[in-house]
Amino acid sequence: MMIVTGAAGFIGSCLISKLNQENFNYIIAVDEFDDPEKMKNLEGKKIQEKVAREHFFDWLDQNYAEVEFIFHIGARTDTTEFDKAIFDRLNLNYSKEIWKRCVDYQIPLVYASSAATYGSGEQGYDDDESKLNQLQPLNPYGESKNEFDKWALAQDKKPFFWAGLKFFNVYGPNEYHKGRMASVIFHAYRQIQQTDGMKLFRSHNPNYKDGEQMRDFVYVKDVVEVCYFLMHHRQNSGIYNLGSGKARTFLDLTRAVFDALGKEENINFVDTPEDIREKYQYFTEANMSKLKSIGYQAPFHSLEEGVSDYVRLYLESGRYL
Repeated sequence: MMIVTGAAGFIGSCLISKLNQENFNYIIAVDEFDDPEKMKNLEGKKIQEKVAREHFFDWLDQNYAEVEFIFHIGARTDTTEFDKAIFDRLNLNYSKEIWKRCVDYQIPLVYASSAATYGSGEQGYDDDESKLNQLQPLNPYGESKNEFDKWALAQDKKPFFWAGLKFFNVYGPNEYHKGRMASVIFHAYRQIQQTDGMKLFRSHNPNYKDGEQMRDFVYVKDVVEVCYFLMHHRQNSGIYNLGSGKARTFLDLTRAVFDALGKEENINFVDTPEDIREKYQYFTEANMSKLKSIGYQAPFHSLEEGVSDYVRLYLESGRYL
């Protein structure tokens, strides 16, 4: 059986779709199942059992002999939350307990780290494990992910295979429930449909023109392909970037959405909210050479390809993956 934590969430539910597509149907879904909007992500999927997050460790202690692989995707991902105790409990300590059981029960593990660990990028975006102690995340969410990465590397006992994936700006189907934390593509689609225009944050950095702030946007379908590859690869343990490998501007992104909708471009700029202005990343780009060096060769969607697929096949119809 396969375990997916964060199963009802955005990436977790898309991963279950990929597993089902490959005829892996004996899946244990771990999450909190009290949000009706998130539960729509699981409709129609083949799942053996749903296990509540707070009961998972008791369940695993009783059923570990049947577990083939754990994808630990679940986390508190709100970058605007500043209560460190929440991240310590849900991201750091919970992940440590999963790790320890993967060691004890010899279960391979892929877990979600984040590009938020890189902070404003002074140290670059290379997934060089020797640089983890130099990274300075900009918020408690990024700190919690970096703290776990550092803790994992420092352990004498490790699962026989493990990989931490530093997700960059993931977008795609099944993020309908995420509200403010949904991708810019999702918000652009909604705003353009409602107003025939799109407002982007004005640049407050003299090195970047308005709309030319850059991010590495990665389509969720590519993310789950990497997860699936690692499930079979089971060697070269370590921490890996997971982006498209190509930074693109918010103008590029917005124009791709207008194009996918067949609408005329209409873009205006507003000030970046003060509560995030000081912590705002102006550039991210994953160095993907490490993942490629272990044999991952599948192409990634370009921004235009991913946005077109997302808008036309999912957002316009409200479909789920």
